[in-house]
Amino acid sequence: MDNQLLTLSKIFTERLFRIPDYQRGYAWTEKQLKDFWNDIQQLESNNHHYTGVLTLESVSSDVYHQWDDDSWIIEAKSYQPYFVVDGQQRLTTAIILIQAILERVETGEKLNFTDRADIQRKFIFDSKGDGISRSYLFGYERDNPSYEFLKTKIFCERSSSAPAEETVYTQNLAYAKQFFVDRLATLSLSDIEVLYKKATQQLLFNIFTITEDVDVCVAFETMNNRGKPLSYLELLKNRLIYLSLKFDAPDFERKKLRGTINNCWKAIYHNLGRNKEQPLDDDRFLQTHYVIYFGKSIVDKTATDESARYRRLYHADYASDLLENRFVPRNVTSDASSEKRITLSDVYQYVSSLQEAVETWYKMWNPFDSDFTPEIITWLDKINRLNMPLFQPLVLVFLQSEQSESNRLVFLRAIERQLFVMSLLNRRYEFQYPFEINSDCFLLAIELGAGKLSAEKVTRHITDKTTSWSKNKDFIRDVINRFRSSGFYNWDGIGYFLFEYNLDLQHRSKTSRPKIFWSEFSEQKYDYVSIEHIYPRQARNEYWTSRFKGLTQKQKEALRDSLGNLLPLSKPKNSSLSNKPFPDKVDGKQESAVGYRFGCYAENEVSKEKEWTSEAILQRGLRMLNFMERRWGLEIGDENQKKAMLGLDFMKHDS
Repeated sequence: MDNQLLTLSKIFTERLFRIPDYQRGYAWTEKQLKDFWNDIQQLESNNHHYTGVLTLESVSSDVYHQWDDDSWIIEAKSYQPYFVVDGQQRLTTAIILIQAILERVETGEKLNFTDRADIQRKFIFDSKGDGISRSYLFGYERDNPSYEFLKTKIFCERSSSAPAEETVYTQNLAYAKQFFVDRLATLSLSDIEVLYKKATQQLLFNIFTITEDVDVCVAFETMNNRGKPLSYLELLKNRLIYLSLKFDAPDFERKKLRGTINNCWKAIYHNLGRNKEQPLDDDRFLQTHYVIYFGKSIVDKTATDESARYRRLYHADYASDLLENRFVPRNVTSDASSEKRITLSDVYQYVSSLQEAVETWYKMWNPFDSDFTPEIITWLDKINRLNMPLFQPLVLVFLQSEQSESNRLVFLRAIERQLFVMSLLNRRYEFQYPFEINSDCFLLAIELGAGKLSAEKVTRHITDKTTSWSKNKDFIRDVINRFRSSGFYNWDGIGYFLFEYNLDLQHRSKTSRPKIFWSEFSEQKYDYVSIEHIYPRQARNEYWTSRFKGLTQKQKEALRDSLGNLLPLSKPKNSSLSNKPFPDKVDGKQESAVGYRFGCYAENEVSKEKEWTSEAILQRGLRMLNFMERRWGLEIGDENQKKAMLGLDFMKHDS
């Protein structure tokens, strides 16, 4: 390797840079941008700042001859094309800063005695004479979805190509530009000139040029162990591209595989970052697909005992298995054992499966932005609210393999029911019976994906399992004891239950107008509550002390956290308002608060009570448990058992 220390101005002298397809996209976020900005701001005018290593690979002529927009500048102006193997985050950031600086300079103005057009020609693009052909001096290969985004959204250039796809990486590019635009807006032109000089002539990069005897994909993987770590998904892409070069196959087949890998990762990053408000975790997707795709080969090697099979699958280190066991160079060679050997076709099928799965994965988590029917959307949304990590592989493979609308709907309802019933368990119970509860979803996903189980059998199995729990006396006893001892307020499922209870009241009111929305209801705000204790925790007002006198502190606490005393609020309210007397809560006269009378259906129901007493809490709690039994097909027991579950079995009640 050759190495030298250069400024950005010297680096961009007769050089052309492309980020190759095996590289990840732009991954810097606010923390790294702030560090970069502070480094420049704190740099003294006569000093240099060592920015880091920039590792380059010379691009061969057979590759750059395919670059229609760039061959002229390479051949006519003798520009040397390079792939950026390491250091692309720093280099990209520097170019975005220069672009943001250029946008502060008017056309015809000079910056440090240099025309704006000359700066643009040096760092951004050069034009072929007076024509419309342009060669961008820094950018991505065309297969990268960031290619068009950088050109149109960052460099503000026109394009005749399709609109730029957005991914988590393009979002990072946009954020970085806005970061610099905001900071430059506060600077004078003279300050910007100082900043430009620092960025282009005082930042030093250690330049390494890789020679042909170095395996560039391996070098990339090794070098990126420092800095912001690569995700497993990013490492996997690089590894698969590396393997595509190693197969003993015709060039057109290897080229086809490499193109498929690039298209797959383009689809993955597009779908994972499609919802800007809630981007999807790439490692979670990769792990879920791993369970579906390789699960059968894992459990088939395990004893027939279900718990042992589950343990083997659940504790499998998917990242290590993919990167250290399955997709490794030794498995490509003819010396590999038949059990471990992988072919070009094996990689192609795996990558194709990933691409197909990510489309469904996005729709699973964003059902309102999907082509699913309204009923499917409704039940997927419910499942997402309940949180379904253990069920993700099963839901994904079911939606991929089963197209019947009715079968999908019955399945999703069965999943929702089981998730809710599981939420009733104390975590101690889950650990006490882990394989009865947890193993099914993984193993069913594998069997369904392998075609060994029908969709109907999967749904029936889930339904029967949930029903067996609901009728199991030990199970119900543990659920009753859990809530009797700890109350309902800290239950993970309390928000979901209260929302569903309010929805039931809405349906029974025979109106379609919702008064409470999940996104607002579930939003967490400091000192604001979405679930209210009607009989408050700080019950110092005379209204409360007179109606709950004669009770022990323990009994008061039981009443406060009992189900019947908890109310979903259509609008989150300041927690201090919850200490008001009941009549004030109903009418909302204090501090312009919206009273129960004008709130959601559950609030309306409570507002009809003349007083809020122990008896009112008990009666409402019993009604809510009756709803729980109807809605999720449970059998909690008689009134005495329900009183025990509510934690109110100390109360004497005459039926």
